[in-house]
Amino acid sequence: MSEPTGRRGISRRRFVGYLIAGTTLTVAADLRLGTPAEASVPSAPQIAALYDLEDLETHAGLPTANLIKVTINSDGTASFALPRAEVGQGITTSTAMILAEELDLPVEKVQVSLAPARPELVFNQITGGSNTTVSTYTPIRVAASIAKGALLKAAAVELGYAVDELTTKLGVVSGPNGSSVTYGKLASKAASSTTRATKTELKARSSFSVVGTAQNRVDARDIVTGKKQFTMDLQVPDALPTMLCRAPGLNGRPATLKNKDAVLKMPGVTDVAVVQTGIAVRAKTFGQCIDAVRIIEADFGDGVVGTADDESVMAELRKAEIPLAVPKLPLLGVQVDTDFEFMFRSSAALETNCAIADVRDDHATIWSGLKSPIVAQGKIAEAIGLPQDKVTVHVVTGGGSFGHKLFHDPALEAARVSKAMGKPVKLMWHRVDEPRQGRMHPMVTSRCRATMLGDQVLTFEQRHTSVATDFSHGLGEMLVATAADLPPGLAGVGLSQSIFLLTQDLPYNFGAVTQLLDETDTRFNTGSMRSIYSQDVACASELTVDLMAKKAKKDPLAFRLANIKYPEVKAVLEKVAEVGNWGRTMAPGTAQGIAVHREYKGATAFLVEIDCRPETVNRKVTNGVTGPRVTKVVVAVDAGLVINPRGVEAQMMSAASDGIGLALTNSTHLKDGHFLEGSWDNYFYTREWNAPFEFECVILPSSSDQPGGVGEAGVPASFAAVACAYARATGTVPKRFPINHDTLSFDVKPYTPSVPESPTDGLSHTY
Repeated sequence: MSEPTGRRGISRRRFVGYLIAGTTLTVAADLRLGTPAEASVPSAPQIAALYDLEDLETHAGLPTANLIKVTINSDGTASFALPRAEVGQGITTSTAMILAEELDLPVEKVQVSLAPARPELVFNQITGGSNTTVSTYTPIRVAASIAKGALLKAAAVELGYAVDELTTKLGVVSGPNGSSVTYGKLASKAASSTTRATKTELKARSSFSVVGTAQNRVDARDIVTGKKQFTMDLQVPDALPTMLCRAPGLNGRPATLKNKDAVLKMPGVTDVAVVQTGIAVRAKTFGQCIDAVRIIEADFGDGVVGTADDESVMAELRKAEIPLAVPKLPLLGVQVDTDFEFMFRSSAALETNCAIADVRDDHATIWSGLKSPIVAQGKIAEAIGLPQDKVTVHVVTGGGSFGHKLFHDPALEAARVSKAMGKPVKLMWHRVDEPRQGRMHPMVTSRCRATMLGDQVLTFEQRHTSVATDFSHGLGEMLVATAADLPPGLAGVGLSQSIFLLTQDLPYNFGAVTQLLDETDTRFNTGSMRSIYSQDVACASELTVDLMAKKAKKDPLAFRLANIKYPEVKAVLEKVAEVGNWGRTMAPGTAQGIAVHREYKGATAFLVEIDCRPETVNRKVTNGVTGPRVTKVVVAVDAGLVINPRGVEAQMMSAASDGIGLALTNSTHLKDGHFLEGSWDNYFYTREWNAPFEFECVILPSSSDQPGGVGEAGVPASFAAVACAYARATGTVPKRFPINHDTLSFDVKPYTPSVPESPTDGLSHTY
């Protein structure tokens, strides 16, 4: 046992759980007395240093942690329905590894599925904030440990030895004389006839043989061979392809359908219905849906943003900015003032918004990739006029999310269409629909002011002003429900400001530090694109730190190390500088950039090299946007206890791609009330021709016994490092991101019809 935490009988390794009555072995964890926060509740700014969003999500889920169950099956496998959403981040693999470790089972004998919406879990079924492994690690281990204990007791009777004389390996219990029995043979014998509490002690970290080893994804082969089932792959009886004709303006609603009969006569079309988000067409194929949508003649109401454009929205943000507190030009010292703009960005994943819905008079069934399925279940029930317990919501593996799947937009729309048509529908958004009517990362301004005396920093303040971020996916309700237990510094603070304060922790000793948020303009469909506010906050603050280093006549790395607040941040900075050969001689027009970020119970540092020479910037790629190229990326990460190093490396690689795109190429343009982008061919996320030639990820060993979050952790430092490298290579600090936003590099697709014609010459566009 480790030292007790102060609550009698509970320690970091000793827990209480339940053997659940049944015919086979089923167990559950009980963490309602579980481990407290790792630090005391703070009473001052920089709240996230002591109590952050990870703590909030983890503690909100504790009361229902005992409802997470592990079952040992008669074939010797273990089954677990994970109350989270797999959207490509690899949590089904890491969860299988955690169970395999505690159960002494091969990873391939652990079956992890996705649980349907379970309202009794309350706040314990939201996938967001890189919190899945942080919050489920201990409950899953407790349940697995209790299961193994029950198997050992049954084996003791079967083999005739005391429990402490038995050993377990790869799903087999062995006695000292070589006799053995499999978990499958013991499953029914270990089952409990009554539900009862039982104590267990978790495996010591020194005994781990699975956790911490590099594992391929359990579903990797299925994904690359097409066997993996995503929402659009499911074959639900009579659920036919369905698409919508949408308004030209943002969130415009249909008023009149003028040619319904003509649409119904189109090949393959079975049904047409008007719903509040558009005019739905159901047909035998998606191609037939597209053809029918394109002939629709309809009147739509005006969009909610009128004739707004980038500059008018930016002007409104400027009016809402919070004043900086420290007066400009103090009597002593010098100041560094910076002001940055971050444009709208689409958070669309490769899998378009999609859902299957079968709504009947007395019940409904939904299939979709949903990260907040309980909220979705409630909203769908309300919209179609059924009690919540009459709506079954199946969580399907999603093809990416980036904040999109926290919302239930396609599932709600599919339910409304199914009800209107009285038939099952397989609804898919056209790719054009997503950047024009889907969710965006908000437009933002971020201003910093640092006051310095010599090379000492006296104050650092940051004022972040943003188009409002939508938190209606359940995180807001979670915050309200736990308000009584939140740090005093959040008292009387609004929802968005609370989330901001729970995520921001400047990792430097810069004297008096304040970072504040103000949000305005609720007209847009927004979401949290991988790290909520932090990507823009970190880019602005790290660029400012580079300028502060210049004022102090210090190297950017040396200045950071001289002011660093946390040892784990110092460690990742030093490691990335060492591996990346910081300070090496670079050709004119090229440069290195370095940045660091602390969040999600860990720290991440990126070092990048960029080439801004004319021959690189002006290189030609057919139908592609080029510009400056990041040629090398090195990342060092402290992610606490790492379950799967290969998964961490994959997350850091994707964070590098995100950071490159955010700094250099990907944004959406608003003009005359319309978003101009209309698919991936003119939304310039990082392409292969803009990807680095070299990538290296170093995972630092951690003394922590708890995992940190990695799904979003790399994006802020990646974005900031690319921005810093660009500024050093060109001698110009960008004021607006991405740097190419003011250059429109494509022909805008029409808004009417709302979807383009299906292509017939795909092979001519291959390379």
